[in-house]
Amino acid sequence: MTFDVEQLDTFLLLGSAVTLLAILAVRVSSRAGLPSLLIYLFMGVLLGEAGFGIDFEDANMAHALGFAALVLILAEGGLTTHWDEIRPQMRMGAALASVGVTVSVAVMAVGSHYLLGLTWETAVLLGAVCSATDAAAVFSVLRVVPLPRRITGVLEAESGLNDAPTVVLVTLVSSGAWLDHGPLAIAGIILFELVAGVLIGLAIGFGGAWVMRRAALPSSGLYPLAILSLAVVAYAAGSAAHASGFAAVYVAALVLGNAELPHRQATKSFSEGVAWLAQIGLFVMLGLLLSPGRISLDIVGTAIAAGLLLTLVARPLSVLVSAVVLPMPPRELAFVSWAGLRGAVPIVFTTIPLSEGVAGAAKLFDIVFVMVVIYTVLTGPTLPSVARLLRVARRSEPRDLDVEAAPLDRVAADLLQVTISPVSRMHGVEVGELRLPAGASVALVIRNTETLVPERRTVLRRGDELLVVTPRRVRLKTEERLRQVSRGGRLAQWLGTDPEPTDG
Repeated sequence: MTFDVEQLDTFLLLGSAVTLLAILAVRVSSRAGLPSLLIYLFMGVLLGEAGFGIDFEDANMAHALGFAALVLILAEGGLTTHWDEIRPQMRMGAALASVGVTVSVAVMAVGSHYLLGLTWETAVLLGAVCSATDAAAVFSVLRVVPLPRRITGVLEAESGLNDAPTVVLVTLVSSGAWLDHGPLAIAGIILFELVAGVLIGLAIGFGGAWVMRRAALPSSGLYPLAILSLAVVAYAAGSAAHASGFAAVYVAALVLGNAELPHRQATKSFSEGVAWLAQIGLFVMLGLLLSPGRISLDIVGTAIAAGLLLTLVARPLSVLVSAVVLPMPPRELAFVSWAGLRGAVPIVFTTIPLSEGVAGAAKLFDIVFVMVVIYTVLTGPTLPSVARLLRVARRSEPRDLDVEAAPLDRVAADLLQVTISPVSRMHGVEVGELRLPAGASVALVIRNTETLVPERRTVLRRGDELLVVTPRRVRLKTEERLRQVSRGGRLAQWLGTDPEPTDG
């Protein structure tokens, strides 16, 4: 098969048009209260054999492209996650990604076999592919639902880590290797791959951060490319070492995203754009892979029953068992249970048995596709209401400051560009009340179209942009102090570093 210039022109025209429509659909879906992934999936179905007639049935290509998209999505998740916020909840997240996945797979496999009449192989595969939460769906929801950090930290850690053991299990079952190993051997393989992946991710993350701090690149636009490339290298290195590439890419991105690197905000913005592009391509491709003619009442009924089993039994039980390592209030556990969004990840994982030619893989793909669509419609838009009903939503959550950094190499300092958000408690605070570390100072305040050289009594306002010069040795302390004031106001020094608002 050849690919010439004319085909390239057609591909670019169709691809750019679909991408632009998908980007505009984000606005439409947010107004309608529906997750954008549904629009992307239906765009793929419309372009496929039942619509414009694009024939796409290459399961191997779907498997490869799906994994490539997940790598970029997980990299974005790690780069935009604050380690200080998820560190206290990492035990719970790791428990959900290991013990929780095990419980969910067991419940789904037994229930699907005895209640839905699926073969043991298909039942185990269904339980495995549906037990991992979708990082893209979880991260997108956490941006719009104001939640306490103990909840967001759990959900972020779980969605970043649970792909790794799930992929290993699905691969073992799809290849038939699970029949040659006992449960303990399978658990050992999963544990080895997960631990090895984490170690590789840590090595590349810290090593990459060390290099990037000393690499004076000629253009600021090269930093986001280099950092995202390091995250992808971590995935490739993990896979080459027969470890978990998904664990490696998430851990490496988490280290890089929290390291003291130049142009961090630009890097995060770039990674978000790349992740959106990966999501769009992923969902449209999965929609293309679906054959609507195969969707029967039996498929729909099985999908609904499997979704009920997952949502009402398997997920709550897995959360309850995992909570042994980090007890949480019942209403928070209930929300974590309801917020286990699946998104495209289960559909991507079904491409593994499809590419292996497992008997019943096409039926499994159809069941999971329908289940994801139905339960995404039911759970995604209801999360804000459920958060309020369970009294876990934070009504006045001050958003973090937007902080961009540029290096001033000749004086071993950094220039921070700080934007005061509309709900920041820094509004009304005088510059002198910031009490920045020794050597750090506010050099300029940009208000509307005017620039002000601030004095100690200059009062900051919402929407102001500050240029803060800080010695590199105290940069992290400077950023933390700015965030303290943003969250706690001028009394942050006495109220503590991060006062939690009360529920209600």
